[in-house]
Amino acid sequence: PTWKIALAVGVPVVIAGVGIYYLNTISTKKQEETLVKDKRIEPEGSSSPKQQPVAASPEVQPKTKFQEAQELKNEGNRLFKQGKYAEAIEKYSEAINVCPDNHKTEKSTYHQNKAAAMEKLELWEDVVVECSAAVKLNQGYVKALHRRSKAYEKLDKKENCLEDITTVCILEGFHNNSTMVYADSILKQIGKEKAEQKYKTRKPIMPSPLFIKQYFASFNDDLISNPLTEEQIKQSDTRFVYFILDINPLDLGYIRAKIALKEDRYSEVIEECSSEINASNDLPKEGDITQEKSGEALLLRGTFYLLSGNSDAAKPDLNRIIDTEDANPKLQANALIKRGSMSMQFQKPENAEADFVLAAKVDPENSDVFHHRGQLNILLDKVDLALADFDKCIELNQDFAMAHAQRCYTVYRQANARKDVIQMQSAMDKFNEIIAKYPNCSETYGLFAQAQTDCGNFQKADSLFQDAIKIEPDNATLYVHRGLLALQWKQDINTSVELISKALEIDSKCDFAHETMGTIEVQRGNLEKACKHFEVSIDYAKSELEMAHLFALQAAAHAQCNIAKKYGLRPPMP
Repeated sequence: PTWKIALAVGVPVVIAGVGIYYLNTISTKKQEETLVKDKRIEPEGSSSPKQQPVAASPEVQPKTKFQEAQELKNEGNRLFKQGKYAEAIEKYSEAINVCPDNHKTEKSTYHQNKAAAMEKLELWEDVVVECSAAVKLNQGYVKALHRRSKAYEKLDKKENCLEDITTVCILEGFHNNSTMVYADSILKQIGKEKAEQKYKTRKPIMPSPLFIKQYFASFNDDLISNPLTEEQIKQSDTRFVYFILDINPLDLGYIRAKIALKEDRYSEVIEECSSEINASNDLPKEGDITQEKSGEALLLRGTFYLLSGNSDAAKPDLNRIIDTEDANPKLQANALIKRGSMSMQFQKPENAEADFVLAAKVDPENSDVFHHRGQLNILLDKVDLALADFDKCIELNQDFAMAHAQRCYTVYRQANARKDVIQMQSAMDKFNEIIAKYPNCSETYGLFAQAQTDCGNFQKADSLFQDAIKIEPDNATLYVHRGLLALQWKQDINTSVELISKALEIDSKCDFAHETMGTIEVQRGNLEKACKHFEVSIDYAKSELEMAHLFALQAAAHAQCNIAKKYGLRPPMP
């Protein structure tokens, strides 16, 4: 569950490139085993007190205040079991008033039992009050904390609920599956609700230059990646255009957008594309230079809207290309790939698959369609279909090194799942062949390193990550993976932090680095630092689902921070 954060470099997903996994996931079977009657719903203490031996003295000793309180509590328990909750509450209240202050543990029990009766009457605010009184008298009172967490959930105060149930998990040493399942459920609710709210109102943020370059590198057969001709570059000069050709320079926005893309001036791309599109909307449909590029301008603008997280703006541009009957097939296929990826971000795999089927029909010789559909099939756990797609991609584009690497890693993953040692070794040999043939593809080194990590060949994995960094020294994610390897291999947290800090120096927008550093800071007990890293990673989240995951991590860190301040409790560190 997310609340019990632990680091491990385990079988990573190729698409996400994630090296962090959260341990102690509870299986469905274990969850079913916990669906038994929870003893916490019952009041504590007997309704039929044990008979005390009568003293030999003929004189009857007067009852102490504590004895009176105990009898009132027992009477309350008897009424509770009869379903007379209002009467039970009265008896518990009397017991509280009678009990001497020096009997704190017993008095806390009376408050907790009173809360149990109020819970039956669904008096949630009152349940919180009584449980709080019980916890004030006994900070380690698991039953009161658990009951208060349930009341907070009913009152829609999920952060308070999470704090209480996390405290219970810590006090129970993370051994109660029922409690852990409940905590995980609350965390997911918090993450989902916060992500839904923020994702709708988030301001579009352009990702790092490296991310943009890597995104475009994943396409080999799209028109907007083609370089400009010398003539087009000349036309982009305002003076040349205006005085020689007598054309409004705004009508050449797409050419200038491509130049901005080439020169890493990404913030200008959308504006320049818009000038081209707006000009083309006001001109005749044929015989104008603007019309020839308006489709590509739409695709480039839609792509940058997508990259900045503005899916509401991206979708109309992509739809306009897809719905145009005489549009260039390569433009349509590229738009369908990107719309399909958006559908996956919004957890609509059926829509994504439909778009890829249409893309393959529109442009059946487009290697990008099969490369990206292969990645989609990996996410959908359709490994055989993914391999078939990668094979088709390589058939259409034999020198696409990234597709070779991803196919090889998929074969390795499949063999590893089947414990097929021979096929695993075959995949390892194939990695070496790919590196020999395409020595400048850092993706191959990174995926090979992850496979070696799975096999426990840590030194070889580290060497491969170093080779990848030499090829692509500005790739922040490679430093993060190597930092995670240092944790798994040598438990060297200092080296890990140093490498991930280097990643953040290279790319301050690397959400993977911020998420990983936040997770490590949780492990180190630096909870406030962890929350800050999660906050940054939330801003750069690529989808609502990813954002929900990050909000859950942040909520867990906040809860642990508050628990440490209130009770001096911390979860056990691995």
